[in-house]
Amino acid sequence: MRLGYGLNGFTDHRLVDALDVVAGLGYDGVALTLDHAHLDPFGPGLADRVRAVARLLRERELDVVVETGGRYVLDPWRKHHPTFVSEDAERRIRFTETALRIAPDLGAPVVSCWSGILPDDVDARTGRERVDRAVERLLPVAAETGTTLALEPEPGMFLERVGDVTALIDRFDRPEGLGLTVDVGHLVCTEDDAPGAVIRDAGGHLVNVQIDDMRRGVHEHLPFGEGEVDLPEAVGALLDVGYDGLVHVELPRHTHAAPSLARHSIERLRAALSTATTRRSVR
Repeated sequence: MRLGYGLNGFTDHRLVDALDVVAGLGYDGVALTLDHAHLDPFGPGLADRVRAVARLLRERELDVVVETGGRYVLDPWRKHHPTFVSEDAERRIRFTETALRIAPDLGAPVVSCWSGILPDDVDARTGRERVDRAVERLLPVAAETGTTLALEPEPGMFLERVGDVTALIDRFDRPEGLGLTVDVGHLVCTEDDAPGAVIRDAGGHLVNVQIDDMRRGVHEHLPFGEGEVDLPEAVGALLDVGYDGLVHVELPRHTHAAPSLARHSIERLRAALSTATTRRSVR
């Protein structure tokens, strides 16, 4: 298990400065969101800028995963629009294709995405068909690039719970290039079982992990200690399933305090990892 920080929590910093802070605190990697802040996928000279970002990451020995959840990256008026469940999903699909194609040049093995909020006038069957159609389009690109597409269950979205995503993965016969992103805070927010139990049940699908604190029923990403997540228990579950990817802190609404929260977060994660390791050794 390696510790990372989501750069959507560092949007008040230049990319190079954010990477210096994260690396200086001892993190192993970052989650890089494709948007205007640090790597605009629609700006000129994308290939050159991708190479420059990859060089910055290598120089600091930081691993990376790619996130696609920028709020207004595709529509300046409507947050997150369009999505996989929109009638006009083509821009979202093409954007995700772009993410999959540049991921190898960044050194990212995973591109993470979510389904979107089902429009009020769309039924669940149509939503499922739209998500499946998007995944069907994207899987060949994932295979071609050697990248894993990781679907994240998101509170309020069509694929809201871990079981929604694992059912989709099963519908596609568990292909190598399709996996699960879990946000540990979301597990407290939406799941019936404790986060550790959910992680252990879904461990075989797990390819990407976000972590933060959260309260039951409230989708608000909080610093550790301000919500209901049992951090050692969640970290212990990740150890139990043999997860060896990045576990990156997800605090996108706390950019004003990014350096201090990044320091606080890694201290809490290291303490949780130590506690979880001790608990496992005395079982």
